[in-house]
Amino acid sequence: MSEELVQFGTRSYAILFFLLVASRGVDLLSTGIATPNLVLEGNPIARKLGWTWGLVVNLGFCFGFAFWPLPAVVISTTSVLVAARNLQSAWLMRSMGEHCYRDWHIQRIQETGITLYLFCLFGQTALTAAVGAAVIYFANWEGGPVLPGIGMGIVAYAVAVAYYTLLGVWRLRRAGPRDCRLADHSGPAGYRGARPGESEKFLTPFDS
Repeated sequence: MSEELVQFGTRSYAILFFLLVASRGVDLLSTGIATPNLVLEGNPIARKLGWTWGLVVNLGFCFGFAFWPLPAVVISTTSVLVAARNLQSAWLMRSMGEHCYRDWHIQRIQETGITLYLFCLFGQTALTAAVGAAVIYFANWEGGPVLPGIGMGIVAYAVAVAYYTLLGVWRLRRAGPRDCRLADHSGPAGYRGARPGESEKFLTPFDS
């Protein structure tokens, strides 16, 4: 596959399209496992679209970017890394319940010194971006867009994590901690989620 646009219906287009569908699919699947009601979705656009329109937009997204090899590889790499990050904590989010996990996460952030939190965040994202930058630097651009695209995707993932986490923290630190009260069945035994609409603007930093 070259760096130029590919034609619809060709083998290269099919490969890129299925690559995008698979990578975007695992991203959406990991989000669905972690936060089926999108309570913990950190991307405000994705949260506003919801599942139905989100699937439609992502499918159109795949059709469009399959014409363009380099962005297709970048998007696919970033999506797979985001899915892996989502699945890292998905079990905890589901076991606690979306609202209770959000409340717990808010309290943890508010009880942590902002300097320490930001140091760890930027350390994590800078190290990840450094790996991507190394891949870009040592990639053979004449050999095609795959390796450069993977490197750029890693860097894009690191930037996305930093951006959406900072956006979430800015909102979360303005929220007051709330207790998870005993009640309904929105979480495991002994947990209760927030009432519908309660503190909805204070989102957990979730990179999907």
